[in-house]
Amino acid sequence: MTKKKHKNIFLIGPMGAGKTTVGKFLARRLEMHFHDSDDEIERKTGASLSWIFDIEGLSGYRNREMKVIDELSHMKDIVLSTGGGCVETPEVRDILQKRGVVVYMEVSLDTQLRRLKHDKRRPLLQGDDREDVLIKLWEKREPYYEEIADFTVNTDTCSIQDVCNQILAWLKSRG
Repeated sequence: MTKKKHKNIFLIGPMGAGKTTVGKFLARRLEMHFHDSDDEIERKTGASLSWIFDIEGLSGYRNREMKVIDELSHMKDIVLSTGGGCVETPEVRDILQKRGVVVYMEVSLDTQLRRLKHDKRRPLLQGDDREDVLIKLWEKREPYYEEIADFTVNTDTCSIQDVCNQILAWLKSRG
């Protein structure tokens, strides 16, 4: 499979779905460039996501996120792993739908809790009740994931390679 056959690929879904890990693997398989919107925000600001949240709040972070996704989505031949909440911004949903194919990486709450058990990086998970936070985020974001997804893959019990192969098979089926 060559990169010439595909538009940009945008990976969306909740924290712990495996977007970054699968994205890197998928980009290698397709000979495309990989980018992670959260990493790009940190690189551009020289600050951690937690620091940005502390200083600028959620709205400041979302504004930075929208600018980074807008910039990256203009590039060619990329696989972009997005932050779980980017879909809350209408402009971001529009950008993703218009500039590439959107793959929703679905994951269950149990799997999220297991994968994120020791996570210290994500600002929204720094409270006491991770399960409650993840449930509320899912309730808010799930309709948006479904709305803009061109393809959905569940990552609960699949290996990175299996998830990647499902995405590649779907891409191939599109011609």
